[in-house]
Amino acid sequence: MRVVDIEDPDDPRVDDFRDLSSADRRPDLPAMPGGGRGRGLVIAEGVFVAQRMIASRFAPHAFLGVGRRLDELVGHIRVDPDAPVPFYRVGAEVMAQIVGFHLNRGVLGVARRPAALGVDEVLASSRTVVILEGVNDHENIGAIFRNAAGLGVDAVLFGAGCADPLYRRSVRVSMGHVLLVPFAHVDGWPADLDIVHDRGFTTVALTPDAAAVPLAEAVDAPRVAFLVGAEGPGLSAATMQATTRTARIPMSRGTDSLNVATAAAIAFYERARSGTMDA
Repeated sequence: MRVVDIEDPDDPRVDDFRDLSSADRRPDLPAMPGGGRGRGLVIAEGVFVAQRMIASRFAPHAFLGVGRRLDELVGHIRVDPDAPVPFYRVGAEVMAQIVGFHLNRGVLGVARRPAALGVDEVLASSRTVVILEGVNDHENIGAIFRNAAGLGVDAVLFGAGCADPLYRRSVRVSMGHVLLVPFAHVDGWPADLDIVHDRGFTTVALTPDAAAVPLAEAVDAPRVAFLVGAEGPGLSAATMQATTRTARIPMSRGTDSLNVATAAAIAFYERARSGTMDA
């Protein structure tokens, strides 16, 4: 790692970390064809998330942080003597001026977005996946990735209407697991669920509908893809009709639904508890 001390918050070498709280200038906004909007970068916030970025396919090309965080990262950096990764060392006040707010976690990593993975690529070695439709809350997406990593889910697929999983808040809430759990976007929705079925997956749509089978009865197929929808409306009727079966989480009277990340976690746990996830 090459340590570079920065004292001027306007130093152009730290432009990839600038204005993180800006709605229209954030560097983690996807780059648009022909230019405009963001830089298409991925920001890792905090030591644990930065460590997971280092271990992922999202190779960091720079770090920005206070001196005490440098020591916590040194042992995790993959050393390339021909292209050392710079660690821009700053004081807390200079860092706040660069990023636009006081960052309690004290360090940021930045990476360029690699080529997107394809649906076939992430399904090839997967036995349990989750598919999202209309999930547009970054914190819910981050929580789903963290739950997936902790409960043995192999991949995440995105249908229509979902927020960007590589937004800084999603990466942070996932504790960096959005960088490690493979994900892909389904182009034709919901018609391309046929691709999932053709790969041998039973698709299980989560719903509060009393006519659906209890969740525990729907998780024991060799390959399972759970589908979850947005807070409030849930999965669309077209998507529900395109799935193999529907399942509900039994709940107490007076409660008709759970937070989408919580519901997904229960489904993941039920799948793991069934003993078929690694069979």
